[in-house]
Amino acid sequence: MLVYLNQLTEEKTMSMLNPVHPGSILRTEIIEAHGLSVTEAAKTLRVSRPTLSSLLNARADLSGDMAVRFEKAFGVDMETLMRMQNSYDIARTRKREKTIRVSRFIPRTAA
Repeated sequence: MLVYLNQLTEEKTMSMLNPVHPGSILRTEIIEAHGLSVTEAAKTLRVSRPTLSSLLNARADLSGDMAVRFEKAFGVDMETLMRMQNSYDIARTRKREKTIRVSRFIPRTAA
């Protein structure tokens, strides 16, 4: 079972080596596609301009709250946006996983 899980993990890792930050997609596919400025989009979403700008420039992660706002305002599926953020987070963590020092847990044998 563990070998199978490791194989699945390796396959998934290979398939999402460098996913794009969801903010970049939202900028090009929603904001720019609708001809909106960041200020106009922020007003539509009822968030501050700096908050939206940080997301669109990949300086902030997409929150569930913001994903719902995009879904309500522009019809973009929240679950899709959150999966994009998750894939981005996984890839970012995988890139630095060698810096995370944790040893494999070995259970004690029954006496």
